[in-house]
Amino acid sequence: MELKEEALILHENLKGKLEIRSKVQLKDRKDLSLAYTPGVAEPCLKIAQNKEDVYKYTIKGNCVAVISDGSSVLGLGNIGAEAGIPVMEGKAILFKEFAGINAFPICLKIQDVQTTIQTIRNIAPVFGGINLEDFKAPECFEIESALQDLGIPVMHDDQHGTAVVVLAGLINSLKLAGKIKESVKIAINGSGAAGIAISNLLFKYGFKNIILCDTKGAIYEGRGDLNDVKNEMALITNREKKKGTIHEIIRGSDIFIGVSKGNLLTAEDVKSMNEKAIVFAMANPVPEIMPEEAIKGGALIIATGRSDFNNQVNNVLAFPGIFRGALDVRATRITDEMKIAAAEALASAVEKSSFDMIIPNPLDKSVTLRVAEAVKKAWLKAH
Repeated sequence: MELKEEALILHENLKGKLEIRSKVQLKDRKDLSLAYTPGVAEPCLKIAQNKEDVYKYTIKGNCVAVISDGSSVLGLGNIGAEAGIPVMEGKAILFKEFAGINAFPICLKIQDVQTTIQTIRNIAPVFGGINLEDFKAPECFEIESALQDLGIPVMHDDQHGTAVVVLAGLINSLKLAGKIKESVKIAINGSGAAGIAISNLLFKYGFKNIILCDTKGAIYEGRGDLNDVKNEMALITNREKKKGTIHEIIRGSDIFIGVSKGNLLTAEDVKSMNEKAIVFAMANPVPEIMPEEAIKGGALIIATGRSDFNNQVNNVLAFPGIFRGALDVRATRITDEMKIAAAEALASAVEKSSFDMIIPNPLDKSVTLRVAEAVKKAWLKAH
């Protein structure tokens, strides 16, 4: 039986992957009076007097909303709110399994930026954090940015979870290749949520020479067809204003990062890169180049988004720990310093890095604690 058939059977038999369980028992009238009326009025009154007491008396402090509008689900595209529910359920169980965080899937029927922003504002009182998921670009940037004043951490995981794991992998890859971040050349293909976030985080970490490509080729300052987000990226990347397709831009580069489409590159493309090339081909389910082809081209290190190859770039290495740390210190947002701290913690979690082990195993739950502690320290250092 194929994996996809097994997955359908699993979901059908379970009728979804989540359930709600009570922390209290209701065995007699007193139990009912304490958990509900009349006893429940007392914490209500305390919270009415002091809103901060919501963290003392309710689920809020350890609860995250996993929110999507179904506009960019996995690699499946705009499949809608209902079709996005299995992914949001999956994300919720990862929060619980890896970080002990209660998470609830919320899929919005409407795909309108302002309505989405207002809806999230309206439901925020229940949650200690908001994980945005599977919103298409460029709307995802506007939604996340507009919610940074919410007073609780709001993070679009497709952007920043991916960027954190990529940075962690590159930290160890550069050590193995004997290269330094300030001098390497990076070619990134894919200018959606992940590509933009990766470019931004790498730039903030100290990488200097980054060229970001979209379906029309290299992004550069002055290219007339760029949206606002890409125009912003053109100000910090490709300062030499190089033009051309990814096949031209990759020549002479040290690192390729793909968050685009499968079977994009060939072994010849990798051969055109500098020696000890680093290839992160993360399109799913088919990478931009299969590992065996990248090896033929001379790649030193290869990472993909797939679990059946070494060096899987999996967001579960990042988001549970990031939110765990943020919730524990009641952070009001997730800063670049927290993301970088998370990436460095991930990189250091690999005790002895090798070409086949530049990032931890996604199933290693101890990683969550490392990341959470680093995120907490980063927030407290700044506050």
